[in-house]
Amino acid sequence: GNDERQCYTKSRRNAAVEDGKLVITGRQERATGPALPPHLRFGSAMPDAEVTRAFSSARLTSRGKAAWRYGKIEVRAILPHGQGTWPAIWMLPEKENYGPWAASGEIDILEAVNLGVPCAKCPGERENTILGTLHFGGKWPNNKHKGEEVAFPGVLDGEFHTYAIEWYPDRITWQVDGQTYAERTVSEWSTTGSSAPGAPFNQPFHLIINLAIGGKLAESRGLGGVRLDGYPKRMEIDWVRVWQKPDIETAGAQVERVHPGLTLLLRSA
Repeated sequence: GNDERQCYTKSRRNAAVEDGKLVITGRQERATGPALPPHLRFGSAMPDAEVTRAFSSARLTSRGKAAWRYGKIEVRAILPHGQGTWPAIWMLPEKENYGPWAASGEIDILEAVNLGVPCAKCPGERENTILGTLHFGGKWPNNKHKGEEVAFPGVLDGEFHTYAIEWYPDRITWQVDGQTYAERTVSEWSTTGSSAPGAPFNQPFHLIINLAIGGKLAESRGLGGVRLDGYPKRMEIDWVRVWQKPDIETAGAQVERVHPGLTLLLRSA
């Protein structure tokens, strides 16, 4: 997917716990794996096709283990730098009740590409923007998206920062270190698969954390393509926390409970 340059593996060289932190490592090495991510294999003419790429990395997901509808999701992480890096913290529906991507929706809690590379329009003249986005509408290529991209110079300091969404039946807000920088409301999204209130963001979604190398978004920006300096690249996750808020039971929404302070156990995709 997205013409990325990596294959995701189950190797501990690409995903391991070090000193109590999850570390996803992108390496410049040949790797063979599935040609499509799980959410695009359904309906594909060749769902089991494999490819060989020049990089290896990892994609961790709670699919089949934990999914939520509404609440607050926080991830405390350090993001890698370099042209072609594309770390992401995002969510997909546990079941494609409204059809294949993106009719059943996608919630991007955090994306960043090419952090630290020269950028004439950025404070300090280095790429430091983060993105929070919703994908919805119809099945690709009739999909739509709405999002925000903001400068966050702190992302370059090599320290942990907390990326979050607060998800209600009628809106979703994005935060970094507790500060809200974007909001989308129910009037801004829709799906061809249902006219139900809030669809497609009215169903349980699971969490995904991955580090892609290359791809359309990363390679079309910054210096272009993928630069080979500085490998291996590391994405570190200190913790993941999910809360269910009792005050979001509005408009007759049926809210699924999650215990406060629950820490996710992620499995390899």
